[in-house]
Parts: sequence; C-alpha cells; structure tokens
Amino acid sequence: MSLERHNPAELAPPSGFSHAVTATGSRLVFLAGQTALDMRGRIVGDTLPEQFETALANLLTALAAAGGAPQDLARITVYATDVADYRAHAPELGRIWRRLAGRDYPAMAVIGAVRLWDEQALVELDGTAVLP
Repeated sequence: MSLERHNPAELAPPSGFSHAVTATGSRLVFLAGQTALDMRGRIVGDTLPEQFETALANLLTALAAAGGAPQDLARITVYATDVADYRAHAPELGRIWRRLAGRDYPAMAVIGAVRLWDEQALVELDGTAVLP
C-alpha cells in the first residue's frame, strides 16, 4: 500500500492538508463521522480544540480497529459548526493533528454545518483510508 501526496507549485502551499493524494492498496476503509463522544455516548469538551482532539482520537480508534494507522488516511472531511472558530484555532488543531496522527496530511476539506447530530458537538470528522 502506498499514499503519494501531491502539492503542485502552481497552487497555494497547503497548510494542514494535501491538495491531492494518490492511493494504491487492497482495502478501503470508510470511517463514519466521529464527534467528541466518550464511551458513555456523551459529548466531552467545551472548546473546539478539546472536541477536535477527542473526535480525531475516536476516528483513529475506529481506523485501528479496521487494521489501519494514521498514515493510511487518504481523505478527511471536517464538519464544523463555526468555521471562523475553526480558522482561529487552526494552529492548535494542527498541533493536535501532528501529535495524534503525524506530519503527513491526507486530502482534507472543512465544511460549515448549522448543527451536528449531537447538538453539543462542535466538530465531526469522517474519512477514507487505504490499507495494504
């Protein structure tokens, strides 16, 4: 399995994402949206960074259960209830990402959402991984 990240010089330098990812492998893993739910099914964390960290950890836990690791992530979509707040916390979110998932970023998008399934949720992440 391999993922190759493409960040052409003709596009603005990516910060916290890759412009394109080529994936080759034998298994796709589709990861359901993960929020900051704890094991009891309750949203934890009052701030976007706190919730982002838990949501990312939950996504990585689901990926590990399928036999994958952070470097197998080809695409992530982030749904945020306040995109301005997400942008304001981008450096901190990047540090959280690097600590939990490493320095290689998948193709990513951030989408503004009026609300998420759990009303207290500020952020949700879903994704696709390619395993060997």
